[in-house]
Amino acid sequence: MKTLVLNVDRDDDFGRKAKVNSPIVGIKDNIEAANKLGQADPEDSDLNAIFSAIATYNKLKQEKKDAEITTICGHISVGLKSDEILAEQLEQVIKKTEAKQVILITDGAEDEHILPIIESRIKITSVIRVTVKQSKELEDTYYRIIKLLDDEKVQKQFVLPIALVLIVWAFFVLLNMAASGFGAILLTLGLYLLIRVFRWERNIAAMWEEIKSGFLTGKLSIYTYILAIVILIANGILVYNEVTHTNFTSETELLPTIFFVNNMIWGIVIAGFLVVFGRAIDVYVKDKKTPWNYWIAPFSLFTFGFISSAVFTASYKALLNWPSSFDINPFLTINFIGYTSTGIMIALVGAVTYHYIKDMHMTQSKELEIEQQTKKLVNNN
Repeated sequence: MKTLVLNVDRDDDFGRKAKVNSPIVGIKDNIEAANKLGQADPEDSDLNAIFSAIATYNKLKQEKKDAEITTICGHISVGLKSDEILAEQLEQVIKKTEAKQVILITDGAEDEHILPIIESRIKITSVIRVTVKQSKELEDTYYRIIKLLDDEKVQKQFVLPIALVLIVWAFFVLLNMAASGFGAILLTLGLYLLIRVFRWERNIAAMWEEIKSGFLTGKLSIYTYILAIVILIANGILVYNEVTHTNFTSETELLPTIFFVNNMIWGIVIAGFLVVFGRAIDVYVKDKKTPWNYWIAPFSLFTFGFISSAVFTASYKALLNWPSSFDINPFLTINFIGYTSTGIMIALVGAVTYHYIKDMHMTQSKELEIEQQTKKLVNNN
């Protein structure tokens, strides 16, 4: 029965630091990978784990047992993505080596999270935890903490939020708004934790790269995005100022909210229109194609504007005397019916014209494709 000595590198130190592709199968490749990682980062704990795996493999071979050694690596974003990669590599290794049981080598609790994944695919006969002998002197501990902070993964998980807190706090202190700084810190940490929980780091990084490339290549959408954000912020400030200076006759707390949203609607519509316009121009310039997919967006925005404005205006008027009474008449006025009808008509026009243009565009694309294929056949003959 073949035994597989399995070393797990869940955060892919071998790939990131030593530039070694995984899975690493065989004693020769594992020794070579260990040497490369040792030259790249002699203090990495995965180095001790792989040498422990090599020692275990050699011991099994000395005992005349059928054994193989392999190292599988995950991803720096430890979690779902990392475990999916590890599971895929493990299946490849099991199929290649035809092993029936595993001796698992780990350098810490983090790698042991993969235990259920391994157990669901092959029998585990032993788990060897590699612990590095270290000095307990204070100077040595301080040195190791400093070296640990140089790790990219540790920086993202611990150093980054501390840096954000310090920057936000310093900013508000410089503005003589220390009292507001605590609230801003909580907001910053909350946003950071939200991004970490939903794993939006890559989306934000991609957005930042798009913004940078937009400035360098002169994309119109970057400037329309900025203008849309400025319009929304300016509109929000103006409406908030108006809300704070308005005396509401009703005691319901819902009335100021409806008033605020109602006065924000057309600002949202204008900002959305600018974003769609910028994206459509960029698509036209980049692909040299008419951006038919954006055709229905302005119709949807204006439909949202008219119907939302009618509903929120009528709701505001209906709640003016709440809770003593609820006035249904604002929903029966010509203004309400006219605005909602206009919104529905715009939506219908947008939907009909969009499907007509889409069919026409698809017909033209098919005709062009047939024409190109015909030319190819003629040229080949």
